Amino acid sequence: MSKYIVSARKYRPSTFDTVVGQESITSTLKNALSKNQLAQSFLFCGPRGVGKTTSARILAKTINCSNRTENFEACNECESCKSFNEGHSLNIYELDAASNNTVDGIRSLIEQVRFAPQLGDYKVYIIDEVHMLSQGAFNAFLKTLEEPPAHAIFILATTERHKILPTILSRCQIFNFKRIEIKDMVTHLAKIATEEGVQFEEDALHIVATKADGALRDALSIFDQLVSFSGGNLTYDSVIENLNVLDFDYYFKISESILGKNIPNCIVTLDEILSKGFDGHLFISGLGSHFRNILMCKDENTASLIETSDNIRTKYEEQAQLYSEALLMNLLNICSHTDVQYKSSKNQRLLLEVSLMQMCSADASILHSEEQKKKFKITAKFRGVPPERIRANSNTNKSTSSPSPAPSGKVINPTRVRVQDVKERLSTISINQVLHQKAQQPKVLQEEVHAIEEAFTEEEMQKYWKSMGFQYQDAPDFYSSITKYQPQLKEGFLIEYPFDNTAQIQDFEVKRPEMLSYLRSKLRNYSITIEAVLQESEGSSHVYTATEKFNFLKEKNPALEKLKDLLDLDIII
Repeated sequence: MSKYIVSARKYRPSTFDTVVGQESITSTLKNALSKNQLAQSFLFCGPRGVGKTTSARILAKTINCSNRTENFEACNECESCKSFNEGHSLNIYELDAASNNTVDGIRSLIEQVRFAPQLGDYKVYIIDEVHMLSQGAFNAFLKTLEEPPAHAIFILATTERHKILPTILSRCQIFNFKRIEIKDMVTHLAKIATEEGVQFEEDALHIVATKADGALRDALSIFDQLVSFSGGNLTYDSVIENLNVLDFDYYFKISESILGKNIPNCIVTLDEILSKGFDGHLFISGLGSHFRNILMCKDENTASLIETSDNIRTKYEEQAQLYSEALLMNLLNICSHTDVQYKSSKNQRLLLEVSLMQMCSADASILHSEEQKKKFKITAKFRGVPPERIRANSNTNKSTSSPSPAPSGKVINPTRVRVQDVKERLSTISINQVLHQKAQQPKVLQEEVHAIEEAFTEEEMQKYWKSMGFQYQDAPDFYSSITKYQPQLKEGFLIEYPFDNTAQIQDFEVKRPEMLSYLRSKLRNYSITIEAVLQESEGSSHVYTATEKFNFLKEKNPALEKLKDLLDLDIII
């Protein structure tokens, strides 16, 4: 049995033209060779598996080639090229910085640099994973890297450029390798499959390229695995089975059910997905990407941003004709919120099911027809005004009569408006919308809104306090402080909330205006006030502010006050 060689090594590029997806870098290197303008040191940086070390080897071989082609590629026939291809070249050294990262290792390298090459014009040193060198090794390498002998060229490669000292970066010509595009990987995989006699479907290669996430070496490793699994016949079904990838058909099936408002079908499809062992977080993330692709297909200019096969692209274009942009934006918003809440949810399956139900009902809040748009414009005039203050004329024959005065003496147009429409609009107001709408409303309407003073129960107040707290989950400390205790409703619509320390109260004071706006809107009462109370409990520790700490130290040493005034210092809070 002949020795097996993996595809990543067997089909490793040997010339600049065969490097996949890095045309701008290979063209720059070839031009430098043609004009004899080679730098003394190079730094190749970028993600794994994109061709950094391969390009370094090709450059090292081409530099010493004595018979370059017209296209400035290595001839692979001269003595220097043959010795490199056979792995015993004396002019090209490869060093793994991960295992030779000490000062002694670099000193040994520096001693070798002094000697001239035995064959060819240059000695090339390729240092892979250079970010693994220690601080001392970097410092020992600085002088040689800045002023190497005329016959020495250094090529450094790394996946973590930020770990390299700026003094090293300033001495190198830097090349940033990009992630390999899916279409380039599919073309390369198809070429290898043809040479190996492997039958394949284009959709299957797209799945492999997508799974590799921009790394061609990963794509070739996955390719070898799938060839062994499928017996040399790469089909779409065999690939998604082996890689445990969720089939696109599930997403298309879900989106069709959402269009038809078929909630049972969505729930059954979700159960089928979860029963096959797929993670729910992976599902909701993929569903968001699915709706994003449909949205991209709504416009010819963005349709090219979808990286998929022609067959699946056609399905996206077909569904894009059935969806409105407004509906897609609403669905994407639901997917985004579910994605954020998934890890913190105690019943993750229920969260997914509720999200699918919301998606099936999402188009109820989207304005498709001109008639609905007109209705929305009428309702928008009374946004924030309580239903009982809206005067709707029930007699169509009196629609042209003069407007009747409102109880406050202000005049409101007697346009016919459904009270339910206004209630639905008020119930969907968020904190940011309240602040924005308050600034945009005419002065007359703002005065009408501020006159609202409806009664509410303590249970209702606590319900909306909890929903308000969810909107601060991106600030864990503040979210914890406003959800730890239950707020108490006092006389005169005063809400008291206890805090453990003054630092929490300071954070609360910053967010008090937007919290007030939210609660007043939800509870329809603009007389609500919120008061922070310091919680007194045994064993609780007091968190001192910077000012309190300074005052304490000032009592111990009065000279601190003079020092503060002399240097004009501020107390940082």
